[in-house]
Amino acid sequence: MELTWLSAILVGAAFGYFIGSQYPHRFLFPHRRSLSSKDKEPSLLNDDSNSSSKNKKKKNSSNSKLKDPLEVEQLADILDDFKMILVVRNDLKMGKGKIAAQCSHATLGLYKKLLHRAPKALNRWEMSAQPKVVVKIESEEDMLALQERAKSLKLPTHITIDAGRTQIAPNSRTVMAILGPVEVVDEVTGGLKLL
Repeated sequence: MELTWLSAILVGAAFGYFIGSQYPHRFLFPHRRSLSSKDKEPSLLNDDSNSSSKNKKKKNSSNSKLKDPLEVEQLADILDDFKMILVVRNDLKMGKGKIAAQCSHATLGLYKKLLHRAPKALNRWEMSAQPKVVVKIESEEDMLALQERAKSLKLPTHITIDAGRTQIAPNSRTVMAILGPVEVVDEVTGGLKLL
């Protein structure tokens, strides 16, 4: 009897190992399912039955831009190591808790932006153990210049804008998140100091 249970456990473990090694993304990241074209297009604009056909064409053309994958997806096919950099404005003098909250907002904001438009890039980042590095920058102008540099290299970014309910002024740009291959991201943020 004991031999039967032992052999069943061994067979089950071997089968589980085989399935997990052949199809790791299906079990580790179940939210990464194949989406139909209907699922891929988020509805950001409400349908207004009183709008003219000209306005509807504008809505359709702006929604069609949302379906285009980001170029970072192509990099995910050829490069393995991805990371996220969180660039914190040092001039705002935010407290530690505020910085932590703003970094969380930036991480989630970029993740949501990439979820349907760059799933391979997100998957590469997840398979790299989701590395996040927090660096500092001295002004909003420097942050915006850094964002332009990232955009010129086709790296996705997200800047968190604070509501201003606690420590800082409303509509302050607090943290920028950048995600991409390590080598490319380092071209943008390699000169910044750790926070």
